[in-house]
Amino acid sequence: MKKIEEIYEGLIALAQSPKGEKGITAEALGEYLELHRSNVSRYLNHLYSENRIEKIQGRPVKYLPIVREKAALGQEILRQDVFEKIIGAKESLHIPIQQAKAAILYPPNGLHTLLLGETGVGKTMFAERMHHFAIDAGILGNQAPLITFNCADYADNAQLLLGQLFGVKKGAYTGADKDREGLLKKADGGILFLDEVHRLSSPGQEILFTYIDKGFFRRLGDTEEVIYANTLIIAATTESPQSYLLKTFTRRIPMVITLPSLKDRTLGERLYLIEAFFREESKRLSRSIYISKNCLISFLLYDCPNNIGQLKSDIQLTCAKAFLNYKFQKKDYILATPTDLPQNVKSGMMKIKEKREQVEEVIHCKGDVLRFCYDEMTAHDKVIEDDSSHQNFYDVIEKQVRLLQAQGLQEHEINEIVNVDIESYFKKFMGNLFQQTKKTEILKVVEANILNLTEKILDLAQSRLSKVFDEKVCYGLALHISGMIQRLKNGNRIFNPKLNFIRVQYPDEFLIAMEAAKMIEKELYIELPLDEIGYITMFFSTESIEQNYSHDNERVGVLLLMHGNTTATSMAEVVNRLIGERQVEALDMPLEIPPEDFYQVVKEKVVDIHQGKGVLIMVDMGSLVNFGDMIYEETGIQIMSVDMVSTLTVLEACRKSVMNRSLKEIYDSCKEIYPHQRSKISEQGFAKRNAIITACFTGEGAAERLIQVLENNLKLDGETEIKALNLLDRKSFSEELEEYRKKWKVLAVVGTVEVNIPEVPFISAYDILTGEGMKQLQEIVDKENLYYRMGISLKEHLTAIDPQQIIIHVRAILEDIQRELQIMLEESELVGMLLHICFMLEKVKKRESLIPYKNKQEVFSKYSREFTIVKQQMKEIEEILDVEIGVDEICYLTKIIVENSSVQSV
Repeated sequence: MKKIEEIYEGLIALAQSPKGEKGITAEALGEYLELHRSNVSRYLNHLYSENRIEKIQGRPVKYLPIVREKAALGQEILRQDVFEKIIGAKESLHIPIQQAKAAILYPPNGLHTLLLGETGVGKTMFAERMHHFAIDAGILGNQAPLITFNCADYADNAQLLLGQLFGVKKGAYTGADKDREGLLKKADGGILFLDEVHRLSSPGQEILFTYIDKGFFRRLGDTEEVIYANTLIIAATTESPQSYLLKTFTRRIPMVITLPSLKDRTLGERLYLIEAFFREESKRLSRSIYISKNCLISFLLYDCPNNIGQLKSDIQLTCAKAFLNYKFQKKDYILATPTDLPQNVKSGMMKIKEKREQVEEVIHCKGDVLRFCYDEMTAHDKVIEDDSSHQNFYDVIEKQVRLLQAQGLQEHEINEIVNVDIESYFKKFMGNLFQQTKKTEILKVVEANILNLTEKILDLAQSRLSKVFDEKVCYGLALHISGMIQRLKNGNRIFNPKLNFIRVQYPDEFLIAMEAAKMIEKELYIELPLDEIGYITMFFSTESIEQNYSHDNERVGVLLLMHGNTTATSMAEVVNRLIGERQVEALDMPLEIPPEDFYQVVKEKVVDIHQGKGVLIMVDMGSLVNFGDMIYEETGIQIMSVDMVSTLTVLEACRKSVMNRSLKEIYDSCKEIYPHQRSKISEQGFAKRNAIITACFTGEGAAERLIQVLENNLKLDGETEIKALNLLDRKSFSEELEEYRKKWKVLAVVGTVEVNIPEVPFISAYDILTGEGMKQLQEIVDKENLYYRMGISLKEHLTAIDPQQIIIHVRAILEDIQRELQIMLEESELVGMLLHICFMLEKVKKRESLIPYKNKQEVFSKYSREFTIVKQQMKEIEEILDVEIGVDEICYLTKIIVENSSVQSV
C-alpha cells in the first residue's frame, strides 16, 4: 500500500472512533501510525487537494475523510459537494447553485444552461464546479471531459469558428486537407463550455440549436454524414441574451442562471473573498502576510467594476508592493499598509462614513492588524483556481532588487524603479482584449521577415517581463525596426541622449533589447549600436514610461471660484470635457454664504490640489480675487490670481497646465487673451496652414515611413503638410509641438506610442496601417479640404478680400464664440455662416451699403451677452482688413448664431 493510502485508511479508522467525530489532528494521526507529524501533515494536505478529505479550521487544524453516501435518486454524491466551498453558497449564490444542481441532475442527461453575469463574476469557475458536481453525482463518468471554448477568439472569422466547434470536412475550404473533429464531438460524454457565446454567429447558433433538438450535427462542408454526440452545453455571456442571441436558440436553453456582480454581494462575502486571496498570496510567498485594518476597509468598500477578477488582481498588486518593502527593509514580516494600495482601492476609505455600521458589523472582532497565513487556508480559499501558467512575480521582484543593488543604486531609486515595473506587470490583469491582427495591411508597409522577427522579439519580451503587449506596440516596433534597418544601411546613425537613463531605469528591458539586437543582427546581417538598442528598450517599457510621466510631471493646479450656485462647476465641466481630463477644480460661492466661511473652504481645496508647482486661482469678481494672497501667507503655497475670467481663459489655463508649464507662464498666457483678444495671426501675418504630425522615438524611421504611408493613401489639398517629430522626451515633444502650433493648425498626431495633446486627435500607427485610422484621418482632412476648396471657389466672386485666409480666421473666431457661449453649431450651419461673413466683409471692404437690422433693441435686451462676445471676437477681422463692422451686421450674426445653435454637449 502506498504511504498516502496508509494515511487515508488511518484517518478513516480514527474518524470512526468516538473521539474522532470532530476531526483528527496530524499529530494524533502520526502517533496512531507511528509516523512523524510533518510527514503526516504533508500527505494530509495532498489528500485535501484531491478533495478526499476536509479541513476543520482551528488550532490545531483537524481533518475528516469525505464519506460518500447514497442519494434519493440513486447516485453517489459527496457528503460535502463542491458548491459548498464557494463563498456565498448559502447567500447570494444560493439560488444559482440550486439551479445548477437541478440542471445537472435533471434526467436523463441534464439541462443545457446559459450563465449570465458581468466580466469577472466567476462564470468559468461556476461551469467548472457544475462539471465536478456532475462527476461526483454520477451523472458523468470520472473521465468525462470539460472543454472550454471562447467564441470571441474567432469572432472575426466565422468560418474558422464554425470549424472549431463542429469540425471540418476535407476540402471544405482552401487548406482543409483532411477531416477534422470539432469540439462538440470531442466533448462527447461530457460538457462543452462556450464562453462569450454572444460572439457566435447566427449560422453557428442555428447549427447548435439543431444539435440540441436532434442530437446530431454536420461538419463544416459536409452535406451528407451526420455526427451524433451526447454533450451537455453550458454557455456564458456578459450581454443581454435578447440583444445578441437568436430567440430560436435561447428558447432551447431551458436553464438560465444569473451570477451576481461583486457590488450585489454582501460585505461578509467580500470579506471572505479578500481573506481567501490574501491567504493564496501567503501560500505563494510561504510567509504570513499582515495588513492594516484600514487596508481591509478600503478593499471592502472600493468600487471594483471588474468584480472578483479585479479584486484578486488588486490584492496581488498590494502584496507585491508590500513584499518589495519587506525585501528592502529586511523585516521579519510582510506588512501591507494603505500606501501599498492601488489608487482605485484607496478611494474605498472615502465611503467609510456612510458604510461604517455595515463595516463594523463584519469586522467588529478584527484587530488593527490582521494576519493571513497559508497553512490556515479554509475550504473557501479555493474560490478561484490558480492559473498554472502564472509566473511567480515575487521572484521577479527579488531578482530585480538584487540586480539593481549590484549596480549600486540607492534604496529609494530601486524602490521607484521596481514599483513602476510592478504597476506595468499588473496592467495585463485588467481585461484588455486585443483585436485580431490585419497582417495583410501591415505587410504592405513592413517586410514579412521584419514583422515575423518583431513578433518573436515581443514573445521573448512578454515571457521575460511577464507583460502582454498589444498589436499597436507590435506594429509600432516593426515600423521602428524597418526604418532603423534602412537608416543603418544608408550609414545614418542616431544618438540616443537618454541611453544611460534608459539602462538604469529599465535594466530588464534593456537586457532583453540586447538579446533582441542579437536576433536582428543574426537575421538581417547588420550591426546595431547601443543607441538603437536604447530605443528598442523603450518599446518594452512603454507602459512604465507613461506612468513615469503621469507621476513625475507635477502640474500647476487650477481652481475656479465664482459667485452663484452652479456657475463655476458648470464652466469647469465644459472645460474638463474639452481638455479630456479633470484638470480644473471648481467651487461655487452661494450668495448667502459669508466670505470668511468660503475662504476656509477655498484654502482647504488649494492645499488639496497643490502638487508642488503652485495654484492658479481664477475668479469672476469681488473679494475672491484677494483670497490668493491670504492663502499664500498662511500656507506658503505659490498662488497667482486671474479675475474676470471666461470659459476661454480657463480653457487656456488648463491647456498650459496639462503641458506642465510654470505658474508664471500660465498666468501670462491668460492675461494675454483677456478680454477675448487672442490673435490667430502667425508671426508672418498669415493665418495658419494645416499639418499632420507623425511621431516616433527618433523622429525618423517609423515617423518617416508613416509620412510615406499617409502621402500615398490620403487625399490632400495643397494647404496640408505632414511633418515628423521626435517624442523621446515627452516634455520637449510637447514644447516643440506647442511652438509648431503657433504657425500651423495641427489636425492630428499619428504615432507609434500614444501621446495626449489637448484638442488634437491621436491616431496610432497600428490603426493607420489596419485601415480604421486612415479612414478617421481622411474624414478630418476632408473637413479641412472642404473649407480649402470653398476658399478657392470664392476667389472667383470676391476681389476685395482673400477668402482663403479669411475663412481660416473666421473659423477660429467661430470656435471661440462657441466655447464662450457654450453652444454647438452644426457643420452645415458653420459653412452657411462662413459664406455669409465672407460676402458681408467683401461689401464692408468696398464700402457698399448693407441692409439695416430692423429691431436692434430686441437683440440688445434679449442677447446682450451674446452680442458683446460676437462683437469682441469680430474685432480681429476688423484689424486684419482695416475695416469697421457695423452694429447691424453684428446683430445679424448674433441672431443667426443663437437661433442655429444647440447647447454644448458636456
